Amino acid sequence: MADDEEKKDREAPVESDSAIESDSAVDLTKADDPERHSEPERVDPAPSAGPRWAKLVTVVASVLVVALIAAGAWLLFERQSAADRNDRREEYLQAARQTVLNLTSIQAETADADVKRLMEGATGDFKAEFEGREGPFVEVVQQAGVTTTGEVLEAGIQTEDGPCTASLVASRAMVSNADQTEPAPRDFRLRVTICDEEGRLLASKVEFVP
Repeated sequence: MADDEEKKDREAPVESDSAIESDSAVDLTKADDPERHSEPERVDPAPSAGPRWAKLVTVVASVLVVALIAAGAWLLFERQSAADRNDRREEYLQAARQTVLNLTSIQAETADADVKRLMEGATGDFKAEFEGREGPFVEVVQQAGVTTTGEVLEAGIQTEDGPCTASLVASRAMVSNADQTEPAPRDFRLRVTICDEEGRLLASKVEFVP
């Protein structure tokens, strides 16, 4: 009986070392963390923001350039317009000065020409005051031997109304006549209204101001 059991033990197969090693390798492979051996996921790089920023900067720069050009053109136009307005105002003021000079500078020897010059620069109410009276006025000046020489002391625009501008003019006339040969000063303040009539600046009203 004992001999039979011993015989069975001898006949039982013995696992080889290679088999044991294989099993161990399998076990170790199974024990490994699969995440350790998995390949890392490929991450697509974020699109570069460079081109977008460059385009945005270009657009902004273009807008700024256009805005600067527009602002410069507007300022140039405003400056030119202001210069034109100032020049036009000066023309009105000069016409008012000349009207006062014509009115306060009359001599007996040249009375006809003096009155004619005054009428050439008149219109409206101012012209109506003299029309038809030129002859009698000249006669009085000549008979009295009147000589007046005027000058403008100060002048400035008071109001503007469409084609007409009213100016205040301070003047002084040195007056002499046959009875008073020594010229005496006489000061006047006048409001002179100048109107543009077909491109000509004419005096439409002259008022004495206290």
